[in-house]
Amino acid sequence: MIRESIRKIARTDFVRSAIEEKADLSPFKEKPTPVILIGVFAIAFSFVLGWPAVAAIGFLSVRFHEPWLGAIGCPLVYGLSHLVFLFGMYLSGATYSLIFMRWLTRITMEKLIKMTA
Repeated sequence: MIRESIRKIARTDFVRSAIEEKADLSPFKEKPTPVILIGVFAIAFSFVLGWPAVAAIGFLSVRFHEPWLGAIGCPLVYGLSHLVFLFGMYLSGATYSLIFMRWLTRITMEKLIKMTA
């Protein structure tokens, strides 16, 4: 059953093209464009806006005895961090994510195919 599942996955277009084209990480060696750098910066900044900012707002909410600050501020800041992350992914992440996923798919499927052969 597992072997058949692996064979079925290996027949998909994405997996076949990744294996046939020997997907690798060589595009990461190229100099990134300014747009990609801005996107990576936005992704990194979204992590700073995420839980650390939520924790800070929560702390301030308790410190100033203002529960509404935490009840409204935390979801707003966390939502903003998601928007910043999506903006960063839009600018740069999708390209690099696809390159990385094709490589990871190729490596994983080659090992699984060897194990089940």
